[in-house]
Amino acid sequence: MFDAIASNRRRSYLLLFVVVLLIVGVAYVFGLYYELGHWVAIPAAVFALMATWGGYYYSDKIVLSMSQARPVTKREEPYLWNTVEGLSIAAGLPMPRLYVIEDTAPNAFATGRDPQHAAIAVTRGLLDKMNRLELEGVIAHEMSHVQNYDIRFMTLVTVLVGTVVLLSDWMLRSLFYRRRRSSSKSGGNPILLLIGLVFVILSPIIARLMQMAVSRRREYLADASGAKLTRYPEGLANALEKLGADTEPLEVANKATAHLYIINPLTEHRGRVNRLFTTHPPLDDRVKRLREM
Repeated sequence: MFDAIASNRRRSYLLLFVVVLLIVGVAYVFGLYYELGHWVAIPAAVFALMATWGGYYYSDKIVLSMSQARPVTKREEPYLWNTVEGLSIAAGLPMPRLYVIEDTAPNAFATGRDPQHAAIAVTRGLLDKMNRLELEGVIAHEMSHVQNYDIRFMTLVTVLVGTVVLLSDWMLRSLFYRRRRSSSKSGGNPILLLIGLVFVILSPIIARLMQMAVSRRREYLADASGAKLTRYPEGLANALEKLGADTEPLEVANKATAHLYIINPLTEHRGRVNRLFTTHPPLDDRVKRLREM
């Protein structure tokens, strides 16, 4: 488990480096094509660092707002509060802020930049459909994301990968627009245009694939860490089976936040092809690993 944590950290740093490099690279190719000079890579690097800084401090608030999560107190949700409080004590972590999403589809996620600024959000469906042991398993999984600092990494990735996708889309549109305008004139450099198109198209794909690879490893690790915390792997295994069997759509889910949930609400029930591109490992494999512990 500790070897897996160290490996995940190395892969996380590599991913952050590659994503920042892709942002700079896309801007560099864009600058060459538009004859803006090599210096355009400098503001791109500054922009990437600013996006990282903004993601570090504000992404949890953005994610919770996008998910329509509302904060709850012990008086409002004593059952949830007591469960999280007990697991926080067992893990030796500060108790995270608690949020509830008023959606009948069962799911949950954790966010924040460190254990001192963490938050856990659960849906109403999770509270209604899970028994005590299953709820403990889900919360322990999310607490493990907090303990392993996955929340910091994934919130940064949400911002940086999103930035790569938006920047690439904008530049792709710009390249086609300029190509149409210059078609009756010089037409520009076709080789440079081809290189730019390939780079701009591949950049978001590469960023997504690397994000998925790291995210899947983190889910396996959080499952194992959560089972270690509760000392009862069967609770999380049963919860995952229930989550997989429940086909009710999560209305508040979107592409920016789907990878944060304990199961991906956008791809889990959409067939084998779509599941190849999900940020989470197959549920059957996760359940099998838990029951072999």
